[in-house]
Amino acid sequence: MTIRAALFDFSGTLFRMEHPEITELGDVLRAVTTPDDPRLKAAWEQRDLDADQHRYVFHTLLRDAVDDHETFYDRMCSAEFWVPYPDTAETLELLKNVPTAIVSNMGFDIRPILQAHDMRVDEVVLSYEEGMIKPDPRIFKIACERLGVNPEETLMVGDSEEADGGAIQIGCRFQWVEQLPTGDRPDALLAVARTISV
Repeated sequence: MTIRAALFDFSGTLFRMEHPEITELGDVLRAVTTPDDPRLKAAWEQRDLDADQHRYVFHTLLRDAVDDHETFYDRMCSAEFWVPYPDTAETLELLKNVPTAIVSNMGFDIRPILQAHDMRVDEVVLSYEEGMIKPDPRIFKIACERLGVNPEETLMVGDSEEADGGAIQIGCRFQWVEQLPTGDRPDALLAVARTISV
């Protein structure tokens, strides 16, 4: 069946968090992604379901690492810290006549980041707004319904076979892309986009 619509993951697929301060705080941010504190374990696992929970977890983990952890967190959630992959803009432009959506496990609103980079998709479906996280098939179904497309005619593109691959459960096709530094992955998205009917 012909692919007529595309769903994209955000982090590690269209954009990547890259900033000099991220490099400097490498050990801290690795701890953020795998917290050892058992008190934070449950909160960490639920962070992308609630914006307040997301903020709490990151504030707690960053409190001893940076002078002003609240400001730093706000910057982490802004366009300043997020870099698009080299072919993201060209991919979305190529697909401007194709229904597109971002489906992301995220605990904050990514729309301002897209706007800052002048990038547009038809729909943005975020876990914290929907109360469910990938690979829950319902979140992919929501995206397809909002685009008005059949899952069987839809391709999900993402860097996680486990999370993004959940789209297969509702009949979507899935294409994996490797999460690499933006400078090391120049055209993986374009290669996928060229397989979609325009």
